[in-house]
Amino acid sequence: MSIGIDTPGKIIAVHLNYPSRIAQRGRSPEFPSYFFKPASSLAPTGGVVERPAGTELLAFEGEIALVIGKPARWVAPDQGWAHVAQVTAANDLGLYDLRAADKGSNVRNKGGDGYTPIGPVAIPTDGIGEGDWRVRTWVNGVLVQEDTSDTLEFPFGQLVADLSQHMTLETGDVILTGTPAGSSVVLPGDVVEVEVDAPHAAGAPTSGRLVTTVTQGEHAFGDFGNRPKVDDLQRIEAWGSAEEHAAAVAAGRATALDAETAGADDPAGSPLTDEIRDLLADVAVATVSAALRKRGYVDIFIDGVHPNHEGDRILGPAKTLRFIPFRPDLFTAHGGGFNAQKRAFDTVNPGEVLVIEARGVRDTGTVGDVLALRAQVRGAAGIVTDGGVRDFAAVQEFDIPVFSQGAHPSVLGRRHVPWETDVTIGCGGAAVQPGDIIFGDRDGVIVIPPALLAEVATEAAAQERADAWIAEQVAGGAPVDGLFPMNAEWRAQYEAETADGGHTGAKP
Repeated sequence: MSIGIDTPGKIIAVHLNYPSRIAQRGRSPEFPSYFFKPASSLAPTGGVVERPAGTELLAFEGEIALVIGKPARWVAPDQGWAHVAQVTAANDLGLYDLRAADKGSNVRNKGGDGYTPIGPVAIPTDGIGEGDWRVRTWVNGVLVQEDTSDTLEFPFGQLVADLSQHMTLETGDVILTGTPAGSSVVLPGDVVEVEVDAPHAAGAPTSGRLVTTVTQGEHAFGDFGNRPKVDDLQRIEAWGSAEEHAAAVAAGRATALDAETAGADDPAGSPLTDEIRDLLADVAVATVSAALRKRGYVDIFIDGVHPNHEGDRILGPAKTLRFIPFRPDLFTAHGGGFNAQKRAFDTVNPGEVLVIEARGVRDTGTVGDVLALRAQVRGAAGIVTDGGVRDFAAVQEFDIPVFSQGAHPSVLGRRHVPWETDVTIGCGGAAVQPGDIIFGDRDGVIVIPPALLAEVATEAAAQERADAWIAEQVAGGAPVDGLFPMNAEWRAQYEAETADGGHTGAKP
């Protein structure tokens, strides 16, 4: 393949560009974002790529690759395409096991040797428009990706122009323009083929099929750098969706989610990752509860509790404490010393939410200022009790969110015996197991089963964006009938506007 020079000075890849992939990821970028791939990752003829020993999630991404023909610096979007001399196929391989190591830079998870197959034929762009290209990917002979460049969120000319604001694009530089939906995990023995063509151009030129075979590597990563690490969100995103992952598990091609295999009393197996926290950062508890209801979970509300600070939110895996009804002999045996209440507050881990079963009894305290302070110092994400809070004003001065039924001045021993920790409890009418995800805001607190967290977080984030768009239409005078929820006509307008990045506010 001739690309002007033997080795590109720069290989620049776009994170998200195709609407189908944006919808799948549940994130809508306002502008393109990028990362670099090293020249040593090139595999100009495809060939073989190794999945490193000790890893699980090597994923393919069929893409259209642009080859710069003449240097570009400070060009306008309508001039950008003129700087592209050739187009070809690329496979932007990535190792999700190392995705968390670089937080978006992708140095390690996408920089491995052979992780950028490209070719085999470069197509001259003469007489072909930037919207005339198609990319297709096959895995083991089955078509898994197909999309066209006229759908892109960020057209080729815009990518060239944007990058040229920051650096000179030199002859031979390569831009990988994003992958459509359908990217997934490949295993040793799988064969990936990517082809880019211009089917409606004269002669229907094609790159030919870029063929890459996956093999199993023998070298494991050492302990002197980031080691591979996989969680449930990475598995779901690598495979493409929760449904695709489940199908792969059923076919014996994927590892089950940790939340499906970890014991209920193993909060260390929590799937609450930084990525899921980002997804839920602007999502209301009510929106997540609706996603759970669609899956048959209607008794996940910890009823009757309210935050001690207006605007408080909590999110974290549950650590549980159970009180039983007061009885003098039991309180004598279990109420003193380093009892279950003190043990819970003294062992809560950073990021955990301490959830207390007080049987809905509000006329006695279940936590006071000293214990609340201890939880805060330990780094707890919050406290939830379906009972009362003693020293309420003092607790309110702390930063830690506390959701309760309100204030009560009584001390321990009036209505409760602190009984046990780290067991399944009932709080505010909801069953809570250690490791369940507790999510709360001003509307209330819900319990999310860990196995559902990734999919409901993704769905709720997408729904939150749709609800915001609906609110814009209502504010602009649109009636709610047919809009909330959206009928097919409104849905089509929403998808068109969000795909284009615009907000016309026009009524259908």
